[in-house]
Amino acid sequence: MDAPQGATSVFTDGACSGNPGPGGWAWAVDLTTYDSGSEAVSTNQRMEIRAALEAVTSFEGPLLVVSDSTYVVNCFRDRWWEGWLDRGWLTSARKPVANRDLWEPLVAHVAERDDIAFQWVKGHSGHAMNDFVDGLAVAASRSAR
Repeated sequence: MDAPQGATSVFTDGACSGNPGPGGWAWAVDLTTYDSGSEAVSTNQRMEIRAALEAVTSFEGPLLVVSDSTYVVNCFRDRWWEGWLDRGWLTSARKPVANRDLWEPLVAHVAERDDIAFQWVKGHSGHAMNDFVDGLAVAASRSAR
């Protein structure tokens, strides 16, 4: 996906201690503009989606969401969400979409705005901003215990 012209890059990550277990999410634009939060019982996938949702709802204007979650990035790059909507929130295997309570508002925001793109970054690879949001998400998951 190409970044919309003039897009703000926001890095997102989710973490979970145990799966399920205490979870944390985070987003950051830079080392001074960020947010994070937690859920007492969650999964890593939920926290990855939640991080993207929190980022998308925190910014107006063109946005590039950078995530190490192929689950999140591929949903938008490969337009999985269109099939989910066509099938009434069922997967191609006709099973309910997991984490619909988070996917539904994220998909709605992305679809209505049309100025959001997603990009994958390899996690734990020394990318400074990915490492930063990972640390924030892990710390948030620890605070959820």
